[in-house]
Amino acid sequence: MRYEAEGGDPANAGLQHARVFLEPVKAAHPWITYADLWTLAGVVAIAEMGGPTIPWKGGRTDYVDDSKLPPRGRLPDGAKGADHLRWIFYRMGFNDQEIVALSGAHNLGRCHSDRSGFEGAWVNNPTRFSNQYYRLLLSLQWRKKKLPNGIEQFVNFDEDTETELMMLPTDIALTQDPSFCEWVELYARDKDRFFEDFAKVFEKLVELGIKRDGEGKVTNTDNEKGGYHSAPKKNGTPGSPAKTSGDKTVVVVSEAGPLSEETKKFKARL
Repeated sequence: MRYEAEGGDPANAGLQHARVFLEPVKAAHPWITYADLWTLAGVVAIAEMGGPTIPWKGGRTDYVDDSKLPPRGRLPDGAKGADHLRWIFYRMGFNDQEIVALSGAHNLGRCHSDRSGFEGAWVNNPTRFSNQYYRLLLSLQWRKKKLPNGIEQFVNFDEDTETELMMLPTDIALTQDPSFCEWVELYARDKDRFFEDFAKVFEKLVELGIKRDGEGKVTNTDNEKGGYHSAPKKNGTPGSPAKTSGDKTVVVVSEAGPLSEETKKFKARL
């Protein structure tokens, strides 16, 4: 995610705000890798919002370049259906139950039209981890809506509260596929089971690609070659000084500066 090939993937649109939000933590603790910081921040955030305690182990190293990044097109597309979800997640070793459990992360946050293209929150309280996502999927009537940008999503408008909630096509697909829907129904009626399963599958997600020995120490070749390698903190200014290359002047623009200003404005509204 530190490199444009991954961080700039349209499927990751908006996550730059989360990365910049954590830059002060990185600055205060430069020894920690971004890989550990970002995964740890995820499990801490879930717990702080009332979710389950997710086991976490450190030791991930940061890549020194982008040579090992996967090609684009391997991340979920919210505009597609059940077959797409299986194509994405089966490749990573997840089954139908785990796909539905991971989808429960939609209990948190919201979509922004200037990022993912979709717009709105899935649930009434998007900063409280719960199983409401599944309950709303089954209990509300969802109608298709085309946004001004041409993207289609599903919405439910409550006339009493004048509140509109949304669902992605991939969310609705969970209720239309018999195997997926079985787990949606279970998690809608059993919050504790959802929390238990979500903790397991989220731990599995943040451990993908990590190899550990019997003591939990990471044994990936990157660690063997360079130990616990921590990338330096990103540039915190809007842009770097101009650099001259031949007869051209190139200005390198950092994502941290302008996004930090947006974050300040956002926090001021809280």
